[in-house]
Amino acid sequence: MADHLFLLRLSGDFYTKARKTRVRFFRRLVANLEAALQGHRIPYRLEPTWSRLYLESPDPVAAEVAARVFGVQSVSEIERRSWTALEDLVATGVEFFGDAVRGKSFAVRATRRGDRERIGFDSMRIESVLGRALLDSGARKVSLTEPEVAVHVELEPGIAHLFFDKVMGNGGLPIGVEGRAISLVSGGFDSAVASWLMLKRGVQLDYVFCNLGGAAHRLGVLKVMKSIAERWSYGSSPRLHEVDLSPLVADLREKVTPANWQIVLKRLILRAGASVAHRGGRLGLITGDAIGQVSSQTLQNLAVISQAVPACLILRPLLGFNKEEIMGLARRIGVYELSAAVAEYCDLAPEKPNTRAALADVLRDEEKLDLDLLDRLVDARHVHELRRIDPEALASPVPEVEEVPPDATVIDLRSAAAYKGWHYPGALHLDLPHALAAYRQFDRGRSYVLVCEVGLKSAHLAERMREAGFEAFQLKGGLKALLALAGREAGMAAALLAPAVRD
Repeated sequence: MADHLFLLRLSGDFYTKARKTRVRFFRRLVANLEAALQGHRIPYRLEPTWSRLYLESPDPVAAEVAARVFGVQSVSEIERRSWTALEDLVATGVEFFGDAVRGKSFAVRATRRGDRERIGFDSMRIESVLGRALLDSGARKVSLTEPEVAVHVELEPGIAHLFFDKVMGNGGLPIGVEGRAISLVSGGFDSAVASWLMLKRGVQLDYVFCNLGGAAHRLGVLKVMKSIAERWSYGSSPRLHEVDLSPLVADLREKVTPANWQIVLKRLILRAGASVAHRGGRLGLITGDAIGQVSSQTLQNLAVISQAVPACLILRPLLGFNKEEIMGLARRIGVYELSAAVAEYCDLAPEKPNTRAALADVLRDEEKLDLDLLDRLVDARHVHELRRIDPEALASPVPEVEEVPPDATVIDLRSAAAYKGWHYPGALHLDLPHALAAYRQFDRGRSYVLVCEVGLKSAHLAERMREAGFEAFQLKGGLKALLALAGREAGMAAALLAPAVRD
């Protein structure tokens, strides 16, 4: 069948397990591999052995796909040859490796597997004899530390596997062997990487997304999590539960002490996730918290936030990670660009957030909220099948303009301090909650261009305004484009002045 034969090595975790557990893990790994190859429409044949898997396929992409399946430590494209004596092995090695090492430095790496007594010589003997033969056939020199070419021989009684390199996998455990949990996601780097790390440890995930920013926020999150589902969640069909938390957030902003906004919000999100986990029989919650990264992630605040769901297991795989490490992993798993485009919802960012909240104070604030509303919002959640969904089909893109039309009103949704520091000439200032409450009284005969720090609040308001029949736009390029536009317009106005006045 195959033009390519690949050797798949198992994660080291397999070798520490009792036989019964190892067999269970191995069966799940085979099922996940088959799901991965079938999902990418790659023809294949799998040959399982006790400690290896052999994969035949006419498609070389099979190696890359197999390496992304958790439980696979590495993949090598191999040549399988039979042998009876060391002389046969050396002749085969010179034939296979000779052209690749000619004129170059090289090293021979040999290992033995299976019944070593039937092989009759050790790995060092193979390396020495084959290395000598390759030198005689035209290789430049042996370099054990920095070879230009490394050649590998993996020997079993009667069978030799010859190969050049390894495509490294991620090891870990096959998805599904460690049960099911819920991961709380926002579309940013942290929650995506935390989810990936738990998938790597064999936990099968569904996701809860508490939507605070409307269609634009939903679109960004769906793109990130669909990538995780399609590239890494082989053997499962993950779902994303979208809870529209905006009605409760409006109540929170009005009734809760500003310094505690983020802490109470995180407690509400934990409760929403725990509610979905409980209803689906999931074992716990995963978050992207890293100690000290933001004000709500101090050790004191994490303790106060966790108290919201005392009966729920909370897993925080990123607690000891630096931001640079998290972003490096986001690049490695292929979501960096997608997550970078998902702005953090910034309407609940007080000037002086509490870094050491007292539980009693937070509970007093929380008593002011209608927590029964949270249950109703969870009941009304929308469930997305991540493998099947097309995020763009759900998008309600806000039309963009590259210039501010002459008759348009610019509404600046940034903080009052930022607005006072600089704003576009003639722009009006409204914070998002007041704008959401007041926009229906705006003049419907005018058009509106909305701006904010990163584009999420402006997209949210524009979405609501357009649904109500207003002509509302975002400025393409956001605040940076608005600054450039203001500078350009000022320059154009100066150019109209007489030279004596202009200079």
